[in-house]
Amino acid sequence: MKYTVLSLLLICLAGLSTQAYQSDVLAGAWHTQQGDIEQTAVFVDGYLSHSTYDVKNKKFIATRGGTYTAENGKLVVTWQYDTEKAASNTPIETWVGQSSTFDYKTGETLATNLSGTDTKWHRIDANEGPMAGVWRITGRKQDDGISNMPLRDRRTLKILSGTRFQWVAINIKTGEFSGTGGGVYTFKNGKYTENIEFFSRDNDRVGASLSFDGKIENGSWHHSGLSSTGNPIYEIWDKLEE
Repeated sequence: MKYTVLSLLLICLAGLSTQAYQSDVLAGAWHTQQGDIEQTAVFVDGYLSHSTYDVKNKKFIATRGGTYTAENGKLVVTWQYDTEKAASNTPIETWVGQSSTFDYKTGETLATNLSGTDTKWHRIDANEGPMAGVWRITGRKQDDGISNMPLRDRRTLKILSGTRFQWVAINIKTGEFSGTGGGVYTFKNGKYTENIEFFSRDNDRVGASLSFDGKIENGSWHHSGLSSTGNPIYEIWDKLEE
């Protein structure tokens, strides 16, 4: 009897482990490139951000993203932002909150038609490190206090893999897109450093490096220093919870 119970327990645990692996098979950052045009896809905490840009010529092209599920070779993305659709005034009811399905297959590379054609992507990282996640700004220092920022449809997110960052300012109900920037980051010895590879508001920012003081305290990310415009900031970010 004890053997039977133990066997059933092991089978259940193995099944849970297999499910966790299957659901996490895309987790991390992926990259593909044709000529000067680069694409990255970051999958973290059930959220996808797919960006297209040209570092060499300092050109931001597009970004889109939202929540996702991946199972049995099918990637299903429910869109929250898409710069191309927003710019072309595509009716929001046709894409905001709507889902698209893509094929995928993983191995040494990721094969998927996420970009519109069958393409091979190479893994950059697997979300290693304490910063990987989808963060939202929850507080900002004003005068001598912290102004709290409740979660609303209009929000600013930072989407981090183990090595890549991207911030997006979006409205998940109206499809409004206010800006984005991204690239690679490091977080060492209390210093968070961003190296910018695309910036929708000012292409001349590409190649710039910004360093901030950073710490994780009670699960919150305290972020301080000078913004890209040179203004002092002190922000608090927390993991996104709907």
